[in-house]
Amino acid sequence: MRKTVSALIFLLSSSAQACPNLSAFYLAEQSPASQSALAAQLAPLMSQCLQSAEFFALIGAAQMESGDLTTALESLERALLLDPGNGAAQIDYAQALYLQGQLFSALDLNRQILARTDLPPEIEALVRQRDQLWQASTRQTGFQLDALVGYDDNLNGAPDPSQITLTLSGEPIILALNPEFQAIGGRYLNLRGGATHQQLGAGHRHNASVDVRGRLSQDSGSDLLQLQSRYEFLRPRRNSSWLASIAAGQLFFGGNALYAASEALFRYSQPFGQACGRRFDLTLQHQHFHGQRNLNSLEARLAAGLECQVELAGIPSVLDLEFGLLSNTALSSGRPGGHRRGWQVNADWQWPVSRGLVRSQMNYTRLQDQTGYSPLLANGVDRWLERSYLLMQYQRPVQPGMTFLASFYHQYQRSNIALFDTLDSSLEFGLSFAF
Repeated sequence: MRKTVSALIFLLSSSAQACPNLSAFYLAEQSPASQSALAAQLAPLMSQCLQSAEFFALIGAAQMESGDLTTALESLERALLLDPGNGAAQIDYAQALYLQGQLFSALDLNRQILARTDLPPEIEALVRQRDQLWQASTRQTGFQLDALVGYDDNLNGAPDPSQITLTLSGEPIILALNPEFQAIGGRYLNLRGGATHQQLGAGHRHNASVDVRGRLSQDSGSDLLQLQSRYEFLRPRRNSSWLASIAAGQLFFGGNALYAASEALFRYSQPFGQACGRRFDLTLQHQHFHGQRNLNSLEARLAAGLECQVELAGIPSVLDLEFGLLSNTALSSGRPGGHRRGWQVNADWQWPVSRGLVRSQMNYTRLQDQTGYSPLLANGVDRWLERSYLLMQYQRPVQPGMTFLASFYHQYQRSNIALFDTLDSSLEFGLSFAF
């Protein structure tokens, strides 16, 4: 809102005696002369008007309109110190706070202005409209739709060996794996729809998201449907922040409900050095398997991570490293292998390439069962699993709201029980739409 209207309505009659009449400058403000020129014309009068709230309100408005926000805030603060009830200074000071990014301070002052009983109707309408616009900026809702086509050499997540070894009466017996349980490769279509909502508050933020992903392929028995929802509460502080979130998800495979999980996460973050931030996570997850309740478990994960802005080979990039300890507790005494313990390492590296962004994500996880898995497999040995994957993704904006995506994914799992050895690679291309 321009100073022209607000200052004319809230012009103060009480100003320092030495300060000249400023009415001519109001007329100048309405002329085509730039606000920068007006501020320059007013500056020589400052020594005469040190006790004039009207002067500092006028010059502060001119400085704000010319883009000199820092100086404008100082002038408007001086006006309000001299006269806290100066409506013109209040209106312009709220606007300056908003332009500087101090949204909630601006909203608070704007509400104080609306509580005044001497607001002319036209000014009240403008201030109320501004309040609604500023309130709307505290809420953001976005939608995303992805469509990608690709090829996967193991759509059904089958074990890598074509035969398995069973132990019967202490003797190994080799059996050929049924072809329908062997790896099936083929083309697929990946579809994703998501919605996010963000609500800003004074000193905190609420985030909510819903995500639906589906994969359709030549092998309908391997089709996937994944549903997930998440809520986050973030409270940033000057030198740290903490986040609490809850999430729930459901996975369908081949048209049947396979797996459900509910999760609670607590994260504490703080700066580390000049270009890094460190975080500490505690995650609890309940894992429920439909139709196989003896596999149900409660998993706890304690992790520490470090994210840094680095320059590698002259290219600015973001490097994120994380190490975590895993404890998976069986909720049934009949689960094969009993409880599991393990650890995990994640590395995420992002860097700009050819008007786009490349993201490389690597993971290694090792788990160890606490008891023998099954007397029929490897004579009841305690099973261990090593799982690693690499994801390479390239993103490049095509036009506003549209991004080209290309991804390569490779996963390798090995175990001392060959039945759990798997190998999977996929390549996909597509578009992502944000609106």
